Amino acid sequence: MIFKGVRDGRPYPDHGFSGRDWAKIPPRQMRLDQLVTVTTVLALDKLLSEDSTFYGDLFAHAVQWEGEIYLEDGLHRAVRSALRGRHVIHARLLELDQLTSGSGTDDEVTTAELELPGDLGRHRRRAGDPGP
Repeated sequence: MIFKGVRDGRPYPDHGFSGRDWAKIPPRQMRLDQLVTVTTVLALDKLLSEDSTFYGDLFAHAVQWEGEIYLEDGLHRAVRSALRGRHVIHARLLELDQLTSGSGTDDEVTTAELELPGDLGRHRRRAGDPGP
């Protein structure tokens, strides 16, 4: 099994992050067998294309929600890596659990350092602050 699971659709609330918002999150290595995909469709032409990330982010986007990590963008990159025998990809991880709870450590990108769209902005505070 390549991925931990496959589902059709996102189980987490819409975070409203733009490409600029994602670019503020540093990429990290993630194991494919820890990711749950949020799409069941794979376009073969995109999978085989050498320049599929030419106009987009070089890194996949993943969202942590309720203890699970969902692969939101980058399915083709992840499958391409698996076909090459690699079990790890570089991805930007949005820790939605922490954004909605306001917890985190000083070593991580905290909600106070990100410009949060929509309703998520009302949960912003720096790690360690007592909050409202």
